[in-house]
Amino acid sequence: MAEAAPGKEEEFRSTNQTAFVVGHTGGTGSALVEELVNRNIFQKVVLIGRRKLDKYEEEKYNMLEQKIVDFEKLEDYADEFKGHSVGFVCLGAAKGSVGKEEYQKSNHDYIVKVAELAKAGGCSHFVLTSAIDADKDSMMVHKRLKGQVEAECTDMGFQKLSIFRPGLILAQQAKRNSRVLVALLTPIIYFKPTLMSVPAETIGKAMVNTVLDPSEEAVKIIDNKGIHLVASGKECKK
Repeated sequence: MAEAAPGKEEEFRSTNQTAFVVGHTGGTGSALVEELVNRNIFQKVVLIGRRKLDKYEEEKYNMLEQKIVDFEKLEDYADEFKGHSVGFVCLGAAKGSVGKEEYQKSNHDYIVKVAELAKAGGCSHFVLTSAIDADKDSMMVHKRLKGQVEAECTDMGFQKLSIFRPGLILAQQAKRNSRVLVALLTPIIYFKPTLMSVPAETIGKAMVNTVLDPSEEAVKIIDNKGIHLVASGKECKK
């Protein structure tokens, strides 16, 4: 059984590593940033996105650095991905929230390009949010894109690749259709909280714990129940 990750924070902190986060404006990414700030295990965390957020200019967030990029020209920003030992990616668009082309880019193209730049820039641990139903051979677009991203990132040969497959993500800034679904599934969420849903904060905690106490496997897929376990420090390494 893996040791609870909090016991390793001081050891990790002493290594003075840096990380980047892509997708920090979404529900999961926002929760991850809060966890990174509260745990304070990195010397610096670079938030890479389309725009700056004023909230991160507050003193509490002085360990963060915001970088603005054009996702259509990511190769022009290769330097922003250099020198980080860990890369977190929480990027993706909800079905129906954008057009078909933007959906493809946000759920596949941008993520794969970020992974390529991260690998070239020396990233040794790539941490990716995917989906509970990811399947590169699926006929359904959402499942297929998520599965393709997982397969392509795996083929890049990161020293460590942690893939999180959450179910229904419970986030404060959830879209209306997600809020409706949560309302319908409230009894299941209440009585079986690990079955098909997970709070964004739990994902953020699990991502940080995975960095502190990584799996012995080069590629580790963490399903919805596993996310709850990793967040609590109870997941086995193997």
